[in-house]
Amino acid sequence: MRALIALSRFVGNTFALWVLLFAVLAFLLPAAFLPLTAWIVPLLGLIMFGMGLTLKAEDFREVARRPLWVALGVLAQFIIMPGLAWLLCKALALPAEIAVGVILVGCCPGGTASNVMTWFARGDVALSVSITAVTTLLAPLVTPSLIWALASEWLPVSFSAMFISILKMVLLPIVLGLIVRRLLGNRVQLAVEVLPLISVLSIVAIVAAVVAASQARIAESGLLIMAVVVLHNGIGLGLGFLAGRVFGLPLAQSKTLSIEVGMQNSGLGAALASAHFSPLAAVPSALFSVWHNLSGPLVATLYRRLDDASKQAPEQKA
Repeated sequence: MRALIALSRFVGNTFALWVLLFAVLAFLLPAAFLPLTAWIVPLLGLIMFGMGLTLKAEDFREVARRPLWVALGVLAQFIIMPGLAWLLCKALALPAEIAVGVILVGCCPGGTASNVMTWFARGDVALSVSITAVTTLLAPLVTPSLIWALASEWLPVSFSAMFISILKMVLLPIVLGLIVRRLLGNRVQLAVEVLPLISVLSIVAIVAAVVAASQARIAESGLLIMAVVVLHNGIGLGLGFLAGRVFGLPLAQSKTLSIEVGMQNSGLGAALASAHFSPLAAVPSALFSVWHNLSGPLVATLYRRLDDASKQAPEQKA
């Protein structure tokens, strides 16, 4: 079991490399990965079940302890990224399927990878976990509402169908995870220790499936989609940090807000796009998953150094 836990930690720490590697392999050898498309939704459910296993009562105490900070994070998440996605789609006159895919990933809640990046950036991990948990629990209502409001001008959007899908993909697995943790208590700790391995394998499989299913269209429009993804993520990270500073949050909490806003649950975006639109609409989510797992560590390293610089400044003045 120790070897499995060590492997889980290693795979979790090298997440970005595995996502990038298998995205490239799926592009070069699409036929080998096409069977995974049938597993996109179950794999997302497995990830959400794992999230439910890791949630504890303390994660929600932050909401009561610092409701304004959590509320700011939730609002920033559901205003900045969806609004930015819509503006990019209009400004760049994106084709309908790509536009819907970009908006879809923008309307998703925060991803659990943001919690790890917040820790590495010396941000406020408790606040990060609370914002991720709250946005995820609100997703069944907020995400389809935003997609319907912002993407309907490109393609028909069914609020009710998306609402039911997110209940099945997100809320139900999380609730099951919470119930299992409640019933088994500390006995689930071993399972929690190997969750990074399960989550990485699941996300890698989802990304590979989406890339394989849209290989020809990625070859045609991949650079355009990647450029939009990089802009979406980068501007989102910047605006998240700016929002924290504008509203008077300390440095650690501003870093947290930046990472929470910029890093999306791209697995949910890919699953929703595959279920309700087309393989091409899932590509922005797949590429977002690849990119934000590369940009996240880079930004976290920058923020870590920013923290060091802010500590050295008072010493130099003294």
